[in-house]
Amino acid sequence: MSTAPPDRPDVQEPTFRQTLRHLPVRVWIISLGILVNQVGNFLPVFIVLYLTERGYSAGAAGLVLGISGLGKVLGNAVGGYLADKIGRRWTIVLSAVTTAGLTAIVPFLEALPLIVTVVGLIGVTSQIYRPAAAAVLVDAVSTNQQRLAAFGVFRFAMNVGAALGGVIGGVLASTSYVELFLVNAVACLAFGVVVALLLRDARKTAADEEATDKPAEQAVGYRQAFADRTLVRFLLMTVFCEFVYIQSTVGLPLHVNDVGLSERDFGLLIGLNGLLVLALELPITGAISRYRPEYVLAIGNLITGVGLALTGFTTGMVMLAATVLLWTFGEMLTSSVAMAYLGSLAPPHMVGRYQGLHGVAYTIGTGAGPLIGGALYAFGPWALWILVGVAGVLAAQLSLPRRGTAPLEEKTAP
Repeated sequence: MSTAPPDRPDVQEPTFRQTLRHLPVRVWIISLGILVNQVGNFLPVFIVLYLTERGYSAGAAGLVLGISGLGKVLGNAVGGYLADKIGRRWTIVLSAVTTAGLTAIVPFLEALPLIVTVVGLIGVTSQIYRPAAAAVLVDAVSTNQQRLAAFGVFRFAMNVGAALGGVIGGVLASTSYVELFLVNAVACLAFGVVVALLLRDARKTAADEEATDKPAEQAVGYRQAFADRTLVRFLLMTVFCEFVYIQSTVGLPLHVNDVGLSERDFGLLIGLNGLLVLALELPITGAISRYRPEYVLAIGNLITGVGLALTGFTTGMVMLAATVLLWTFGEMLTSSVAMAYLGSLAPPHMVGRYQGLHGVAYTIGTGAGPLIGGALYAFGPWALWILVGVAGVLAAQLSLPRRGTAPLEEKTAP
């Protein structure tokens, strides 16, 4: 039911569906760009198969992945800085063009040190756009509901692109890895072209100009961002919740194998997750749009942690599918809400850096998850599932507002 602002009782707040229909053009441009980029984002998925097919060992493939992961952490930090320094548009274009060039040469590299170096650089350049893309959405809207709608559309485009990309990548990999990586490069370049031709950065506000003119000792930077205790709690929450979620690709397949199920069964479970997200995430985002985001995040993180922890107590496909339904529902509660909530925390002149730190926390969680998860599972599966449950509870606790913290006020339109 719509509610009216207290100062204008005669004006009804728009519904989530109305908000979606009236989103600014910049939201649709960046969502189109991310759709194109995700459709061709093959390298992170197929690089291990490519290396092992060429005769490199699993250890060499792991080294390449590890260096790429470190590059992604650095790329988010650099991207956050550049988004605030040179603007969102040119940061995205820089990321897309450099990633396209580096990806195009991967299938022609022979020596492992060269492959490690180039894929590591791709890890950096491929992440630089992320804080800038998120900052475009934050710049484009002015209310909490608009932010949630914008990030909901962005997430939907990303998920559709990833789903299509998995199918197309599988077909290309079965015929030619050269074609696979060249199509990846073309998709990156197309993303950059879309942004360069269609996107314009939002005009700087008086607050932005004032921040730019501050003396050197008061200059904005990551140190100022870390002084925001609410942001620090959010970043810690992100590390824990991503550690939990990544076990769907680490602990879950190991458990599926241990209980006598097949790779096909695991594929069906992951397919169920993807189908649910595509079909239901945007409607669920609309349904929860009027609730305080901290509580939504807490409930979602708790459900995700419990759902994945229950994996270790199930054996058959029916019960495993039930756990997938549970943690997927938690994922749908948190994903868009987390991104929109972060957008509401950032001062206008620090949006890029806040988003960059979020990317760093996300990458740390998803990078540490496989290492810790795999080691714990080898020690004892029960240890992993207990840790998953504990991490889910910690993520939920960190999501809750600090005592005495009032709900965030709506931003005024620029």
